[in-house]
Order: sequence, then C-alpha cells, then structure tokens
Amino acid sequence: MTVAIVTRDLLKVYKEGKVEVTALKSTDLILEEAQVVGLFGPSGSGKTTLLSILGCILRPTSGSLCIFGNEVGGMAEEELPQIRKQYISFIFQGFNLFPALTAYENVILGLKMKGIVGDNADKRARLMLTEVGLGERMHFLPRDVSGGQRQRIAVARALSTDSPIILADEPTGNLDQSNGRKVMELLKGMAATQRKCIVVATHDNRIMDLLDRILYMEDGRIRQEKRG
Repeated sequence: MTVAIVTRDLLKVYKEGKVEVTALKSTDLILEEAQVVGLFGPSGSGKTTLLSILGCILRPTSGSLCIFGNEVGGMAEEELPQIRKQYISFIFQGFNLFPALTAYENVILGLKMKGIVGDNADKRARLMLTEVGLGERMHFLPRDVSGGQRQRIAVARALSTDSPIILADEPTGNLDQSNGRKVMELLKGMAATQRKCIVVATHDNRIMDLLDRILYMEDGRIRQEKRG
C-alpha cells in the first residue's frame, strides 16, 4: 500500500512574548492511501495542530513532514500552495464557504482552484452535491440552508477534487446521527474506491466503527492506537 504522509519527530511550539506552549511533541506517524484515520482526544490535545501541519497550513517548529515523497518541512513558504493544490483538500469545522456563492458555485470554485474546469467540473459538482443529499439545494446560498447542510456543502467541495489526501476537522460535528453517518460512509467509500488518505479530527464516538485506524491524542502526543 502506498504511503501518503510520513512525519518524524514533529514538534510545534507556540510563542507569545516570553510564554511558550508546546502543542505537539515528538510525533511520528505513517499514513497510507485507502485509509480513514480518526484523531481523537480532548480539546487542547493537539488534534487540530497536527491536522494543520499535515495540511501545510501550519509549519512545524522542528521535525520532518513528507507528503508522497516530498519533504515539505524545509520548503519555502511560496512553495507550499503548490503542495496543497496537488495533494490536499480540507473540510473545515467552520465550513469556509463563500456567503455570496451558491452551494454549486462554492464547489465549482473549489474545483477551479485545483485546475478542474468546464464540463468535468460541472459534472463533479452536481454529482457530489447529490451524493451528500443536496441535489435539490445546490443553487441555495449558504445563509438559506441549515448548519448541517452547510457542512455537507463543505464535504462535497472537498470530495469533488482529485486530491489524494483529505483532512477533515469535525466533519460530523454539525450533523445529526443519520447525516453524520452518511457523510462518513461516503468518506470511507471514497477512501476505498479512489485510494484517498483521509484524516478526521473528531470527538464523535458514533463514527468509530467506520474508521480504519483510531489515534488517541493527549497533551500533544499520540498516546494510543487502535485498528478498526
């Protein structure tokens, strides 16, 4: 199985004046294609920091991050957008939707940023919005749908791209049990059929049976791992 992400001795320290907070401590991790990996742990355990570093949004204080053979830890800041464009899509807890664009237009814009345009983009956007149950609301603005539906727009946007890595921060947090399970089943299906590496930071114990690996984080470290 192809390795998507490797970290070695990742460390992240936040500094504010003379105060230092170590959010991530000496983290070693190997993530493969065709897997859904869950990051569990209390608030402040390091889940979101780790997810942000894996997505090249945050830079580690030290350590190595390798994405499909590319050592990105030492890359210049201007090189990171290309890594994100080529390899990574995000599902943000806060949705990150453009309020003036419809659900369809939000997905189309995400595809355009990945270089996917025209009929191909149109078909993908319509397919994924239908898959997440928003086929009849694809021309609604974010303000005209519920929080759970906005979350599903964000999921559709991420899954419509060719990105081999999907990083999701609480993707089921705004969804009821039925819709949350449908989203996770869709993620799991995409991981298997399209060989995507999907990492989910979550508190949602309802989805544990749909995960291939479960990593428990505490105090900035991975303390325990279970296989699904």
